[in-house]
Parts: sequence; C-alpha cells; structure tokens
Amino acid sequence: MQFLLINAVFSAQTFAAPHNEHRQHQDISLIRNAVENFLYRNTENLPGQVSVNVGHVDKQLVLPQCSHLEPFIPAGNRLWGKTSIGVRCDNQPDSWTIYVQAEISVMTHVLHLVRPISVGQMLTYEDIAPQNVNLVQMPEGILTDAAQVVGKVATSNLSAGQPIRPQMLRAPYVILRGQTVNLVVQGRGFSIRSEGQALTDAAEGQVVQVRNKSGKIITGLARINSIVEIQP
Repeated sequence: MQFLLINAVFSAQTFAAPHNEHRQHQDISLIRNAVENFLYRNTENLPGQVSVNVGHVDKQLVLPQCSHLEPFIPAGNRLWGKTSIGVRCDNQPDSWTIYVQAEISVMTHVLHLVRPISVGQMLTYEDIAPQNVNLVQMPEGILTDAAQVVGKVATSNLSAGQPIRPQMLRAPYVILRGQTVNLVVQGRGFSIRSEGQALTDAAEGQVVQVRNKSGKIITGLARINSIVEIQP
C-alpha cells in the first residue's frame, strides 16, 4: 500500500530558531501503531474477522516528538475499505497533523443461492449456502443469518451464486386477493365475527383491505388462518 500524506501542518515555531535543532524527533513507527490500534478499537463491533493494513509513513519525515498522538477520522472518510486516518499532535508550540492511508477488510460468511429461484418460490435451507467473503466488497445489506431467508418468498427470478439481500425476499402471504376471510373484532369482554372478501394480498401483520357483506371497504391486519383483525 502506498503512503499518503496530505496537508502536513506545522506551527511556525517548529522551523523557527537554531535552538530547536536538538529537539527529539517523533518515532514514525509509533504513528503507524497508533493508527492500527485506533482502527482495531473502532471496528471491533463489525460482523466478522476484521483485518487492518496501515500504509507506510515515510521514515525520512521529520516531526517534533509528541507525548500524545491523537488519531481521528477526517470528514468524508469512514472505517470501511480504503480510507484515510488523521493523526494530530497538539503539543505547543510544535503542533502537527498528518494523514495516513489504511485499508480495512471484514471477512465473514454471507448467504448465496446455490440454485436458480423463481419469483414467488419459497426458499428452503437447501437453496442457500454460506460463503466466506470480504464484506467490504459486497453490496450493503447482505444477509448472513439463514433465519432471515428460509421461509421467505422471492420477489423476482434469482440466479444461482447471488448473495442474498433483503429486497430480494418478502414474507409469504397469509391473505390472498379475492379470498374469503373472517373479520374479527375483539374488545374488552366481546368478540364479533363476520365474513368479507380480501381486496389485496398481505403477509402476516400487514394492513389488508376487505369488503364486508354490506359492501363497505374496511382495513385490518392480516393474520394466519384467513383471519383479518379489525380494531374496535
């Protein structure tokens, strides 16, 4: 990885007078160590095995020695993939700031399809398999837990080998358009039931429109066993 140094900033006193010539210089390896520790500390909650590669800092770079190195994330950067990390020293009068390149990898198992899936098909354990990949190189939102996939229905035709994302799936419908449903109104100490016809498809817990026997269109929550729950 190539070294990146941007906007090295020094106070005027750093270069001012000959009596400063014998000041101790900063150990460059400590800068890299500070960046590496900062990155590992701030990525420990990422899912998977985190690997950090800090770019080389030019050993010929001469900086005043710093008693407290302060790594930080510059605006516009994030702790993901290729990034730039700032290191500043606020020692007065010899304050300075440099920027060092780094790369963060996150190896983890994500779910891929092992066979083509047709739109409307419900996925099973036999349809998926984990693959160890660098999450940084994957689209956002890739699924890693089989419980998030099995029992869901494909929203479009899917190809074998695809990593699985939430927008590819939906919950199975428990109410189908045109289906006769049981309208249930429950309150404190009472329960009323009647029949109606569903006007939309709906998964469990989703809002569904129903036309009751008198022709009025009402809304309720879809439940299993052809039940639509109406709020009193």
